[in-house]
Amino acid sequence: MFGEYSRAVREEIAARKDEITDMPNTLYIGGGTPSVPPLSVLSGVTKALADAGHGGPYDEFTVEANPEDIVEKGSGYVAGLRGLGVNRVSVGVQSFDDGILKWMNRRHTAGTAMSAVRMIQDAGIENISIDLIFGIPGLGVDTWADTVETALSLGVRHISAYQLSVEEGSALEDMISEGRCAEASEESCRSQYMLLCDRLARAGFRHYEISNFAVRGFEAVHNSAYWRRVPYVGFGPGAHSFDGRVRSWNAASLDGYGRESEKLSSEDERIENIMLSLRTDEGMEESLLRSLCDAETVDRLVAGKSLVRTGDRLRIPEERFFVSDGIVKELI
Repeated sequence: MFGEYSRAVREEIAARKDEITDMPNTLYIGGGTPSVPPLSVLSGVTKALADAGHGGPYDEFTVEANPEDIVEKGSGYVAGLRGLGVNRVSVGVQSFDDGILKWMNRRHTAGTAMSAVRMIQDAGIENISIDLIFGIPGLGVDTWADTVETALSLGVRHISAYQLSVEEGSALEDMISEGRCAEASEESCRSQYMLLCDRLARAGFRHYEISNFAVRGFEAVHNSAYWRRVPYVGFGPGAHSFDGRVRSWNAASLDGYGRESEKLSSEDERIENIMLSLRTDEGMEESLLRSLCDAETVDRLVAGKSLVRTGDRLRIPEERFFVSDGIVKELI
């Protein structure tokens, strides 16, 4: 299957090479578990990109990884990633509490996650991001605080934190409906989010997007371009692409996956501009926001401090990030 996957992606890159641009000059291998296949799969992809005229070196080359894969494959694997040009690794830690990890059915332990981060650092890759999840049923404030402190003690440069969502039809939804666990309250989720914001701010992290924090200079170049609606091209099953007006996506199946697409209407573009810009700490130029929204609504939100001015821009202040969906809904 790995060989079939690699071949399919390489063929797609060759067929669509004219769509690739170098702005931004980034490569992101993720959206699944790219640390599971052998390095030969990743090297096949990078070679295909080189053959297409876009082989780097990249300003940012990120690979997502499971902690257990890093530890099980060892330092040679991490050195191999660096040899391919990888200069940023995003590790799916989720929690540094073994009880929480077991409840989430994760294969790694807190110790494994810490070992994985240290192995990546020892290989000379300084730019490490970890994913954390809050709003988990039964997650206490002390446990969450310990997870945040452990992350900081490891010296990682980037943290992405997401609130656990209850997806329709998921096992978690069944557990909640059957009374086997209680969904975390909004107040509990807010408290955990604000604890994270406060602690990372004191540690010198910039809260540059609702779910993303970075030591200055380590903000994700690739993801930041997405929030600015910069065109990008994605390869492989389930991958998405955007050329500025048209969004397209590949079928998730490996077997002869095809593409579908939709052309965004002017209204779609308006909504996307507002939603994506106001997710960031830079917000949007005030004149542009006013041209896209009802002026009275903008004035009301500014008066209520749900929008604040920084120079010629309006943004949602950090203390309102947790309720940003409601603010954006008023604007659109």
